[in-house]
Amino acid sequence: MRICFVGDSLTNGTGDHAFLGWPGRICRREVQAGHNITCYNLGIRAETTEMIRARWRAECTPRLLDSFPGALVFSFGTNDTAEEAGQTRVAAGRSIENARAMIAEAMDWKPTLWIGPPPIDESQQPFQAGPGSPVRMFSNARIAALSAAFADAAADMGVPYLDLFTPLSADGAWQRAVGDGVHPPDDGYTVIADRVAEWDAWRRWFAA
Repeated sequence: MRICFVGDSLTNGTGDHAFLGWPGRICRREVQAGHNITCYNLGIRAETTEMIRARWRAECTPRLLDSFPGALVFSFGTNDTAEEAGQTRVAAGRSIENARAMIAEAMDWKPTLWIGPPPIDESQQPFQAGPGSPVRMFSNARIAALSAAFADAAADMGVPYLDLFTPLSADGAWQRAVGDGVHPPDDGYTVIADRVAEWDAWRRWFAA
């Protein structure tokens, strides 16, 4: 199976010294279990749903040829909620509109899963990726609200949705993996990989 993981820096695995992120970790587990997988990580740092919506199909099409089993995993939203220069980067309603458009198109094409954004460390806000980069303020309240809205949209559309925000907010291992305030270090991506690997919707892809 060829799987495209589409999203932002948290999909990319920014901050992971192994350069695997959670997609690389779960795919490695499945390969070790005897499954034949090609993993395409299509996460791009700082991207919002507007940016991901504009590129995902063009990037996935040459990777998911109809002659091979293929699937899609989407995970995004954190960057939409960030405040920059006093404004939220993407309004909540527009985030949901973008998400619905992407997920609907994906579902009509390939098996699709949707994974919500995890919590961030508010004690390390505001966040700046580096000198000269925009200063952004991330908020768990805004992330929680968007994740809940995503869950409602997913239920309405009939696509499996994994809420990461709620369980990770109470997960000691995640809380200890603070990283840079937005991106966890290696251990944090293992925490996400564990959640995804145990998810019934993910497991069904490898039930045969």
